[in-house]
Amino acid sequence: ASVPVICIGNATVGGVGKTPFVRMLGERLQADARKPFVLTRGYGGSEAGPHRVGADDLAASVGDEPLMLSSGLPVIVSKDRPAGAVLAAAQGAQVILMDDGFQNPSLEKSLSLMLVDAGSVFGNGRVFPAGPLREKVPAAASRADGFVSVGPNADHAVPQELLAISGGKPVFKAWFEIDGGAIPDRPLFAFCGIGRPERFRRSLDEAGAKLMGFQHFPDHHPFSDEELLALKQRAEALQATLVTTEKDFMRFPPAQRDGITPIRGAMRVSSEADLLRLIEVKL
Repeated sequence: ASVPVICIGNATVGGVGKTPFVRMLGERLQADARKPFVLTRGYGGSEAGPHRVGADDLAASVGDEPLMLSSGLPVIVSKDRPAGAVLAAAQGAQVILMDDGFQNPSLEKSLSLMLVDAGSVFGNGRVFPAGPLREKVPAAASRADGFVSVGPNADHAVPQELLAISGGKPVFKAWFEIDGGAIPDRPLFAFCGIGRPERFRRSLDEAGAKLMGFQHFPDHHPFSDEELLALKQRAEALQATLVTTEKDFMRFPPAQRDGITPIRGAMRVSSEADLLRLIEVKL
């Protein structure tokens, strides 16, 4: 690409927090007067691209995560990553944040950050379908310029397995949290369809939510009208407000959103200044 490309990826299947990390990083770069564009394949959407996500787009077309990110960052959806990078640069990108694509060799990366779940780490160490890995750990680690341990809070311990493969490269800690002020001060019934539903529940508990019930579905689950009606009826029976993640909320057409409150959270990272210095060298 004609501008630097920072890839946020991982070695395992399933969610580890890449998209929240991309949003956090994009917002920091914007605060430093950079012009970051997010480049994503738009998982779950029908749009092949390259296409810049706009206000009229739906999750069925561009995917729920790109639609969520587009509320604050320019987002390009493109199955062809190099074509997406060309469009981003043409529209003024100074840096491209590649959401996923760690295993995609079609676009050269200026910097690659590998996110690792501090709880499950690399599972049984076997490649899918025998295990959770997209590729063998040494191969993935060799292409990373830095590592991020994603845990439940700022005090979590970085797994020894991650330290062992870091090879002296920088290791950061990240965690997801919800601002207590963003949570309605009344009984709640929560649901979600994300890769790590336990993180959403834990974040609600830690933020002091009055949780009456919780139900989870598969990642990127396409909720039917019947399922949403059943969830609303269950919340009503508990005299609770129905809440979900911002990512899930983006998948609902406007007609389905009545009676559901989205809860926005944010990724935090330790040694943020060191992370930004690492990136600045590449920019």
